[in-house]
Amino acid sequence: MTLPCEVAVKSVIPAIRSAIARELTKFYGLKQQDVAELLGITQTAVSKYTRFYRGTVIEVQRIEEANVILKETVSMLANGQINKYELTEKLCIICGVVREKGVMCELCSLSDPTIDNSKCIVCCPNGNKSHMNPPKKDQ
Repeated sequence: MTLPCEVAVKSVIPAIRSAIARELTKFYGLKQQDVAELLGITQTAVSKYTRFYRGTVIEVQRIEEANVILKETVSMLANGQINKYELTEKLCIICGVVREKGVMCELCSLSDPTIDNSKCIVCCPNGNKSHMNPPKKDQ
């Protein structure tokens, strides 16, 4: 069984990094090496992201809620207002939005054909979040 986080690592995280790298190089004029250092990846990875060779499975910018966080994150990175822990949190939040919107469902099905998206309760594309963070029972 393929876990949703495995799919995210292979598809969603590269798509997020790709969007960030393109924004930083195109709109903020940063060099690929500088972007690489900010994201904690190699310059070669940034090159592949900016040339659409990697991170193209989904377009994170098309998801309104994710795009707002993405733009905020890019601005903070460009202006030196975010550390690696805050960046990690932002990437996880964007990934969560992608999952909640059901964008990953098709990717999960492609990676594991035994997954029945109509029964999956992990990413909660239908808004049922009770399975993601179940309330603690009073004792």
